[in-house]
Amino acid sequence: MVESWFSGESKLIEKFLHETSRKIVNTPKLVSFTWMKQQNLTMVRSLLKEQRLKRFLELSGNIYPDLVKVFYTNLQFNGDILISHVKGVNIEISNEVWTAIIGLKFSGLRINEGNLGVIQEFNKMKFYKNCLKNPLSKVRNFSVRGLKLDERLIAFIVSWIVTPRGSNHSTISEEDLLLIYCIMNKVKLNWIHIFKDHMQKAIRLSYFHYPYAILIYKILHYFEVDIEEELAEIVKPSSEINSGSLSKMGFTKISGRCVSKDGDQVGPSGTQVEEETEIAANTEEPTAGTHEADPSTDHMGDKITSMSPFERLMVSRIDSFAENQRNLHELCESRFQHMDSRFQTLDEQIEEV
Repeated sequence: MVESWFSGESKLIEKFLHETSRKIVNTPKLVSFTWMKQQNLTMVRSLLKEQRLKRFLELSGNIYPDLVKVFYTNLQFNGDILISHVKGVNIEISNEVWTAIIGLKFSGLRINEGNLGVIQEFNKMKFYKNCLKNPLSKVRNFSVRGLKLDERLIAFIVSWIVTPRGSNHSTISEEDLLLIYCIMNKVKLNWIHIFKDHMQKAIRLSYFHYPYAILIYKILHYFEVDIEEELAEIVKPSSEINSGSLSKMGFTKISGRCVSKDGDQVGPSGTQVEEETEIAANTEEPTAGTHEADPSTDHMGDKITSMSPFERLMVSRIDSFAENQRNLHELCESRFQHMDSRFQTLDEQIEEV
């Protein structure tokens, strides 16, 4: 099996067996623009469409973790072209291929860790405070907690889908913050450059997870790589951002509007809304990747508006504990995924010897 992935190239097989096969493939997420419309998330939907990210963010399909690792094992960068080799098929991803698969063009502002100062008017602290429900609150670190709804959802999409990482999604990096700033201010970005830079990090950094599993499946399909007998994983419904996700981010619905559970009532565009008491029932399946939601009663609205500072503190600590537990669970799950198939492959190799 391994030999067929690498067409018998012994050096690449060794690299795969002792290095790249041990790396983790990021759990993919996706978001539906139809769902955002239904939730009256008009501003976020409009801003993401402005960046032409709709096709990319809605990518769906099975993933093939083994072939994702093979793809990254062979991945090379030749100018603007990505080159890889999977199961005897040469893969050359030009700008035209990116356009064909996700509808993006190689144009716009190029952002990566090496040029975060490219936008001179960007002030990290000033912008972050403007994103907060309470801009006057003291900033100890750059966290997603306390963000207004639109900014919170965009931060989630950035850290889970656009430039995904394996853990610590509650922390906002400077690069995350600059991407959020550009999206919120309609600065056209070169997303192909950003994706390629993120893929390069996955190769260069040993701790970095392999991103874009669904995108790579689409690339393999585009180049007609035979995947019929390969181990596939179905992307679970919980991978899609939904109302359960908003609940675990700390927001609930009151008369069709999202309200912060900590008592600060924030509308879809981050504006203050009048106090309401009617709660829309939330029955959708929770999504992994954010704070654990506390299933509440029909009188949740009354409880939210009357929470004492101590109760808010306790809810915040419980949310933090739940998120740490979730991160630990995901880490353990990713470490041991496909263990049976790996032992089977090892047995086959021992028999051949």
